[in-house]
Amino acid sequence: MGKSKVLVVGGTGYVGRRIVKASLEQGHETYVLQRPEIGLDIEKVQMLLSFKKQGAHLVEASVSDHQSLVEAVKLVDVVICTMSGVHFRSHNLLVQLKLVEAIKAAGNVKRFLPSEFGMDPALMGHALEPGRVTFDEKMTVRKAIEDANIPFTYISANCFAGYFAGNLSQMGTLLPPRDKVLLYGDGNVKVVYMNEDDVAAYTIKTIDDPRTLNKTVYLRPPENILTQRQLIEKWEKLIGKQLEKSSINEQDFLASIKGKKNTPRRERTELFD
Repeated sequence: MGKSKVLVVGGTGYVGRRIVKASLEQGHETYVLQRPEIGLDIEKVQMLLSFKKQGAHLVEASVSDHQSLVEAVKLVDVVICTMSGVHFRSHNLLVQLKLVEAIKAAGNVKRFLPSEFGMDPALMGHALEPGRVTFDEKMTVRKAIEDANIPFTYISANCFAGYFAGNLSQMGTLLPPRDKVLLYGDGNVKVVYMNEDDVAAYTIKTIDDPRTLNKTVYLRPPENILTQRQLIEKWEKLIGKQLEKSSINEQDFLASIKGKKNTPRRERTELFD
């Protein structure tokens, strides 16, 4: 059995570029959607050209042109949407629903992986704003997929290491503190931290695996499951220094989230998606 042909939507994004790389490395014929709306974004254009040099095919299609999406989808067996969580709201919900319509119309796709890769939205019914709307929108996409009887795989990778490990899970920075660190509660709750390149590699491995068809795949390597305190200890060993620790309780943390509701939407989604 040959390897599936893959179309990546959102290939120039944080996760998307890694998915494209993993797909090519694992020997899949890989197509990357090129949207006319890219305009004057020179970095994205250069990235698309680099994909082409690596062997990917660029396919021009627009969300506003249903038939162009259908024609793009007809080229492949698997569609992977990797639209960034930062930009998921409103526009990207529309993009994914348009993709679902195109996949249904094309009728040839054997697997669709929507833009998820973080926490499983089916388990996040208790989530609070400003993050709650993102999970609700992801569930809207899931419902559309399942109502259309489109074969799927949902990928749940929990916390991206680039955003939550290197900074010891401190909000508002990607750099690790060298003097003081804030603990959430007692800091002993276990968290799954995933390297983004590993997320991409595992994602591509699922697409031809019958065991993952119409399933949610949880990426949880045992060595990646750490408490915040364990993460801090690793950093303290590296720098040869103990950090001054303080903690924030649940009530104060929730109050701080409510305070973020008045900040610009882009900042909020970067913090809480």
